[in-house]
Amino acid sequence: MFSCPQQKGVIMDKMKVYLLIGAVLIIIVLAIAIKQWIQGSPSPSSLAPHSIVTNFKGNPQTSRAFTWHTKSPDAATVLQLAPGSGVASFDGKDVLTFYGTTSQIRAKDGVLRGVHKVEATDLAAGTRYTYRVGNGEKDGWSQPAEFETEAMGTKEFTFINVTDSQGITDDDFKLWEQTLGRAFETFPDAKFIIHNGDLTEDPEDESAWYSFFRHAEPWLRSSALMPVTGNHDEIDGKAEPFLSHFNLPENGEKSANPGTSYSFDYGPVHFVFLNTESKVKKQAEWLRADLAATNQPWIIVALHQGPYGGKQKKSIVEHWVPLFDEFGVDLVLQGHNHEYSRSYPLKGNQITEEGTGTVYVVTNASGRKLNKKKDDQFYHRVHLQNGKPMFAGIRIQENALAYEAYDIDGERIDGFVLRK
Repeated sequence: MFSCPQQKGVIMDKMKVYLLIGAVLIIIVLAIAIKQWIQGSPSPSSLAPHSIVTNFKGNPQTSRAFTWHTKSPDAATVLQLAPGSGVASFDGKDVLTFYGTTSQIRAKDGVLRGVHKVEATDLAAGTRYTYRVGNGEKDGWSQPAEFETEAMGTKEFTFINVTDSQGITDDDFKLWEQTLGRAFETFPDAKFIIHNGDLTEDPEDESAWYSFFRHAEPWLRSSALMPVTGNHDEIDGKAEPFLSHFNLPENGEKSANPGTSYSFDYGPVHFVFLNTESKVKKQAEWLRADLAATNQPWIIVALHQGPYGGKQKKSIVEHWVPLFDEFGVDLVLQGHNHEYSRSYPLKGNQITEEGTGTVYVVTNASGRKLNKKKDDQFYHRVHLQNGKPMFAGIRIQENALAYEAYDIDGERIDGFVLRK
């Protein structure tokens, strides 16, 4: 049998349609792959640990906590470390091995990932360690990195303060990398980092988290990152994607998401981290007990939506500020406003004399998102928008706290000293 010319034409037209559909599908697949490559998404076939970060969970003198993600949701969680710098082999008798937990999380891209958390304990104070993390198999280890435990009797140290890196694309986090790099160039002896929240724009976007950690890897593998929970980290009371990336103290308010409120001591400072996104009144009960229990000469609070940094959250002013006043909090590190501000010393919602109140600062954003300068308020001593990402270095001494804020180009923008 022979087909007529009309039938041949119909067949050819159908073939063209199928070819066109196939070509479109190929283009879509390639576009997705290119986008993932540009944004720095980890390869689905990779078993290597990524997004590695260290935190303080127990005593910074004798312990260090670690977190990482993998594309293998069932892989083991193993940490190996040895005292010394530049350890080349993990086969020696001094090598310590710790086993942690593996859990799973599925982000909005639908990929099931492994979340790995482990804590090294009973370490020697003031000691440098070389470590690696992985699944315990030959090809499943990270590259070695180093960290140092807090020395006994620490009286002086420096830490870095940043906030609102809040990126979406890989290019956004290149700016975050430049900010953090300049911070460590300016304060090379910094012991750890406090981030005041909104680390990424969307906590369920794992490609953004990957970029956040990848661009900060040279510093986050060695210096502990202590994060505040921001409104882009906990949304509608849920903070699982954010918290999956950190192994934090769980000594905070029990009704809050574990790891969103906590405290720890380092040197002569008591640090308190509060979650402005939920359980504000309940945290006040915990906060009172926590502040009443410390004998440290310095108290520093870190939170996201600050009481004196822009638009005030009434519940925070009502429930937390009186406790800051009562227990003599020295410094409150704030985020959220994406501008720079520093208050006069404040007590009882009024400006007070030097050394008799609390100073509140917002260190501007560390990423691309910089907001228009808001209206000046009665409490503003310094208030500006310089249009550049910023960071601060805080130097603690027994009787003095020195704060210096810089922009990404290394220009000093502000500074002050508190004294005991």
